[in-house]
Amino acid sequence: MIQRFKVVIFVLLVSCICRTLGQTCEGNCGKQLDFCSCHPTCKSLKNCCADYKQYCVELFPYSGTIFGGTDFIVLEASFNKSSQIICKFNNNTNTVGYVDENSRGHCISPLLYETGWVPLHISSDNGTTFSRVGAWLAVHTGKLDSKFKATLVNSTKWQYYGTPNVGGTLEMTWNTSLVRAERVNIELWGYRETGEPYSDYWQGEWEYLYSLAKNQPNNGSFSFLPKPAANGFSSWELGSVRISPSTYPDGTWNVQAAWTEDHALAWHLEEKFRQNSTAWALEKCVAWDQLENQLPNFLNEIIDCPCTLAQARADTGRFHTDYGCDIEKGSVCTYHPGSVHCVRAIQASPKYAAGQQCCYDSTGAQVLTADSIGGSTPDRAHDWGSPPYKRPPRIPGQSHWVYDVLSFYYCCLWSDNCHYYFKHRPSSDCRRYQSPSSAVVFGDPHFITFDGVSYSFNGKGEYTLVSSEMKQLTIQGRTEPVNETIKATQLSAVAMKEASSDVIEVRLVSGHNGLEVLQNQKTLSFTEQTWMDLYGVFVFSPTPTNVTVMFPSGAGVEVRLRGGTMTTTVLLPEEFTDSTLGLLGKMNGDATDDLVLSNGELVQNQSNPEELFSFGVSWAVSNKSALFTYDSEYLLDTYYHAPRHDHSFIPMFSAPERPDDPLGQQASEICTGEGSKFCRYDILVGRSPSMGNATKLSFQSHISLVDDLKPVISCGWLSPPNNGRKEGTTYLQGAKVQLFCDDGFTLKGSAERVCQENGLWSGEETTCVVPSNLAGIVAGSVIGALALIVIITTIVLASKKQKRKAARSKETTTSEAL
Repeated sequence: MIQRFKVVIFVLLVSCICRTLGQTCEGNCGKQLDFCSCHPTCKSLKNCCADYKQYCVELFPYSGTIFGGTDFIVLEASFNKSSQIICKFNNNTNTVGYVDENSRGHCISPLLYETGWVPLHISSDNGTTFSRVGAWLAVHTGKLDSKFKATLVNSTKWQYYGTPNVGGTLEMTWNTSLVRAERVNIELWGYRETGEPYSDYWQGEWEYLYSLAKNQPNNGSFSFLPKPAANGFSSWELGSVRISPSTYPDGTWNVQAAWTEDHALAWHLEEKFRQNSTAWALEKCVAWDQLENQLPNFLNEIIDCPCTLAQARADTGRFHTDYGCDIEKGSVCTYHPGSVHCVRAIQASPKYAAGQQCCYDSTGAQVLTADSIGGSTPDRAHDWGSPPYKRPPRIPGQSHWVYDVLSFYYCCLWSDNCHYYFKHRPSSDCRRYQSPSSAVVFGDPHFITFDGVSYSFNGKGEYTLVSSEMKQLTIQGRTEPVNETIKATQLSAVAMKEASSDVIEVRLVSGHNGLEVLQNQKTLSFTEQTWMDLYGVFVFSPTPTNVTVMFPSGAGVEVRLRGGTMTTTVLLPEEFTDSTLGLLGKMNGDATDDLVLSNGELVQNQSNPEELFSFGVSWAVSNKSALFTYDSEYLLDTYYHAPRHDHSFIPMFSAPERPDDPLGQQASEICTGEGSKFCRYDILVGRSPSMGNATKLSFQSHISLVDDLKPVISCGWLSPPNNGRKEGTTYLQGAKVQLFCDDGFTLKGSAERVCQENGLWSGEETTCVVPSNLAGIVAGSVIGALALIVIITTIVLASKKQKRKAARSKETTTSEAL
């Protein structure tokens, strides 16, 4: 009680001093001032300047679609009823806000051409000064939570409207709270890209086209009977429908609104499309084919697909589930029939910002476009966009629609001419794919290095897990005692960065029932969105116990909460070979040199706990290089103001085996099989069967991950012979492909080919030829020749006979004349 009273007095004193000395957060958000703080950690350290919440503002909701129109509240900052609010996004886009009946300030998010956190500055004097600072999260429409957007009822019907047997009324619905108005307009907006591709004049633009209805009641639904657009608007083939208040003029930018997802505007295309959609689409497909022939080839710079579904789902540093074909959500694979799961390469290609998509069937085999319309397709424009965004082909979603999706409608969905599409978007097979290596930390911390060395290290402090100077990647781990009486520690936080990226920290929350994610020492909330595009890094957190961090190098860090303990898995692609140091070892395929002290010395005896302990201690981080957040008195006292390794903490190096231990029986029942020594340690030293069980699960999960990532051999796609066919669409080692010829042709070469260990197909190349019949040909030739001779002889004899007859006739005539 006395301690709490002291804290209150301290806070009041600091506030008084700050006000007296004029220290303010206006223009100082993120800074530590002399007598108070405007840094995000000030809230938990209770040393904020008195006006911190007035100037360093939080928003609700904090996210919305990149199309804009989201009305959000500026939390805890006070405004006058007469305040004229202007909100500036990214220092260049202004929208008009307002003050509500409760004196709360509101902003309207703008139409943006980028995703991620966008800087926000707020003015209450009509744009004269912008004193309040925050950040707004713009989200790709496909990743946006459905509660933040309008819904196309039966979206397939919308996008096939006008094709054979697709017609009638269309319907859309929305949450009325997204638009604070009694009456609304229903507007169509179109998107297009202009200028020469890959030139400085290549631009994307959204434009208001026309209204479907005006002054409609805001009742959450609208239906209409589409008709072909007038005035040339049907040339716009991609767009979105916006619901906005009727009080604004048509097409007013950046007002409160609800948007549908962007989609192919089949329902408003010209009458010519409705009369013969197949012919219309073919004409468009051929035009696209001709355009693609003029554009640069991006296929050589995109990453190859993983060979199997297991690899694709395990390689979380480089590939992520495609929201359009997700096995966890019922595999609704509209654009990839026959597939059950697709992934996308997380990073766009370096020069052309292209994307890679990889799809798999129910057997786990990759589906290729050479075999199926549902095959994997690369993308000229990455669906999720790529930094620095804003211009084609890096605009999230829309660039991909223009260059990769609309053309799929032309060639494949609205007509049956997929050969045009697949000529330019062929599946890449997996012959160049290299699985990443994985390492893990779990339990009271136990380690398995990239090359498979397993050991335990129970130091208390902050240590380097992975350091790669070549790739500028640093991953650090913090450990804390399991409790005050047990001489063992557990991982409590992991902090990481790559090159100049944001620093990401994942740590246990109080009570060990969830994970907290921090970006540059500020807590991130995943209550509205599960994916965030940050600076130089992506973070995915679908649940409070599951976080994945992905860097441009392809490095991935998975943090999972099991049984109150953190399990951290690091995945590194082959480019990291021979460049890593730290507690997770030297990644080079050689287990003998994994455990190297920070001074370069090699651990001589990997079974000696004291020597292993010295190895771990050597990797304590320096004060200068620490990436962690110290936002509590405990963290400041225990780690920031103290040595990074606590030399006074001596752990138990091995589990005591006492016959009278009441947990001995449970340890024997739970801890079986490989890795049981780690499980027994956590039960017998950590005094926790649940922790031991979590350790067992984490160990087994890692073994399964390593197995999923094992390299496999692919022989590549095998084509059917001309005038023939094949059975079998799997091309990995051991796979068999049967080859057949059409009627009237004979098979030459191998009828069965097997993918061999050397990556080559067995047997000989298969061809289908016309059957050979030499005897028949010879007999036919002889008969033909004889017939020809008879004909010629007959003609010659007839000619001679005719001549003799003419001669006799001439003689008779002459005789009579005489």
